[in-house]
Amino acid sequence: MKIYVNVNAGHDGNGTEQMPFRHINDAAKIAQPGDEVWVTPGVYREYVDPVHAGREDARITYRSVEPLGAVITGAERIQSWVPYKENVWVCRVANSLFGNYNPYTTMVYGDWYFAKADKHTGCVYLNNRALYEAGSVEECIKAEVYECSWVPEESTYKWYTEQDQEKDETVIYANFHGADPNEENVEINVRRECFMPSKTGVGYITVSGFVVTKAATTWAPPAAYQDGMIGPHWSKGWIIEDCEISNSKCAGISLGKYYDPENDHYFTNKYVKSPTQMERDAVCRGQYHGWLKEKVGSHIIRRNNIHHCEQGGIIGRMGGVFSIIEDNHIHHINNMMELGGAEIAGIKMHAAIDVIMRRNHIHHCTMGIWCDWEAQGTRLSQNLLHDNQRPAFAKQLKGGMMCQDIFVEVGHGPTLIDNNILLSDASLRFATQGVAMVHNLICGALTCVGEGTSWRYTPYHMPHRTEVMGFMTILHGDDRFYNNIFVQKWPSEDFITMHDSDDGFDSENRKVGTWMFDEYPTYDEWISQFDFTKPADMKKLESVHFDHLPVWSEGNVYLNGAKAWKHEKNGFVSSENVKVELTEKDGKYFLDTNIYEILEDFSGRMINTEVLGKAFEPEEFFENPDGTPITFDTDYFGGHRGAKVIPGPFAEKEDVGKNVNICTAF
Repeated sequence: MKIYVNVNAGHDGNGTEQMPFRHINDAAKIAQPGDEVWVTPGVYREYVDPVHAGREDARITYRSVEPLGAVITGAERIQSWVPYKENVWVCRVANSLFGNYNPYTTMVYGDWYFAKADKHTGCVYLNNRALYEAGSVEECIKAEVYECSWVPEESTYKWYTEQDQEKDETVIYANFHGADPNEENVEINVRRECFMPSKTGVGYITVSGFVVTKAATTWAPPAAYQDGMIGPHWSKGWIIEDCEISNSKCAGISLGKYYDPENDHYFTNKYVKSPTQMERDAVCRGQYHGWLKEKVGSHIIRRNNIHHCEQGGIIGRMGGVFSIIEDNHIHHINNMMELGGAEIAGIKMHAAIDVIMRRNHIHHCTMGIWCDWEAQGTRLSQNLLHDNQRPAFAKQLKGGMMCQDIFVEVGHGPTLIDNNILLSDASLRFATQGVAMVHNLICGALTCVGEGTSWRYTPYHMPHRTEVMGFMTILHGDDRFYNNIFVQKWPSEDFITMHDSDDGFDSENRKVGTWMFDEYPTYDEWISQFDFTKPADMKKLESVHFDHLPVWSEGNVYLNGAKAWKHEKNGFVSSENVKVELTEKDGKYFLDTNIYEILEDFSGRMINTEVLGKAFEPEEFFENPDGTPITFDTDYFGGHRGAKVIPGPFAEKEDVGKNVNICTAF
């Protein structure tokens, strides 16, 4: 059955083409498996709460009749502004507008939030651009540049809020720099979410072609309810496609955790257990609450334009397992630098078990992709990442995150990173083990090798399942590097960065290559510590069981000063000057490089699952989610890689001239 919605209809109807509903949520109350909800262009100021689940063979589909014509917004337009002082105006909003959730009394705060908790989940928007929150009316009037912002020219547009308890009103002051807010499009967010079931288990829903924008989402750490402007809320089989998702206070799309009242911001509220312990609890409690392949995950997030969200573009703990995230354009995440904490990235996933992230274009984010805990069976392939680094003019936010293209943290693998183009000054933060990097162009450093994990015991799982197989601390190593090109594109001097949660500083390497693994053993050196001719001796082997695991490195190219691991096999090193520049023209991106002139006829061998072997702790192969082996005979563009195997992401040298923005999102 087709159900019709038209916000511009003359009056409420019954969902027929002749008498459409005026609200999408009216359709969401009655839509049954197999139904299609057709939404006419217009602005829908509502929260859509789907009641019924579809089925795998009979999805419920919500579709904008005109691509991006239907806008679902968590904001309301305000046209009751009055002049206050200089460029500042003031408005008053009855608190009854907000119901039981007032974004202007709710702070962004919770577990793993490190910045000063002085920002509300509310926000003011001038012509679809978020204003910066001030700490006082005086600060709003002064309108000084915010020194941490990545877009300082926009940071002088300010707003400030306070409560009038006597009148039960929210008072908002805003500096519009001469614009008349009653004539311009000025909105404030009032709803927490835009399109997300209030209950769990509402699966097999497709959302296609909408603009989703301006929700007052809350901080979404791993051991808490994780909301987003849109998301499946702990269910199975959603498809979110061809949407534009922007201006979330925190997360754009949430594939995350359900609400568990006994483990919701536990550390923030109760203090007595460490936040990492509560994450372990969340994993085990999740299994009790139905965290199974048959019930949760297997979503498809594709061809979306996700931008200007201040926590993450896509986030999720546990609920995103077995999903595909492909062809998305994710950009300008956390650029306002008002929020700081350990959940900020273009994509931030905990427990990305068998998740495939491919052909995404991710740039101008505090961090590109962050795979935290249990990146088991995770594959990052054919992605373009660049400019995921703090601009030189911007001051680091106290409590803000370090920048890099990819961060893999406290996992046991197998985590596969292949055929990617990584152009930021830090390519991969390596606080983990069990990673394979194959056929990448890597222009930044591998940082945090052997660091950043302390004593944390994290879970690993039965292969291609969520059931916990065991827990272990991170030993580091068990990493593989085959047929990559390393280029020292950025300055090689160490980089000084503030700690996120205390007053200390770290010095991070920016020297590119695999040299940081020099003290790690080869496989032969590691296995020789075990004498299989004698009975196992627990005491003698204790130190070995907690020492670094072996590393493999073969067929890699090191250019412009990039440095190889001392045990590199069949490597290529050149000191010739190399250029690697990314240029953009009309939405197309091209690499300007002389790499392949320097390489000449150098080649390596074909890499496959058998060469990569198994990740140590879960004893799982680097393989497809269905358990079939991988042969890396397909390149960045999907072209065939034949008998002559060229290092890097391209099968043919001539491919370097092609448009490398293969993401199909608009």
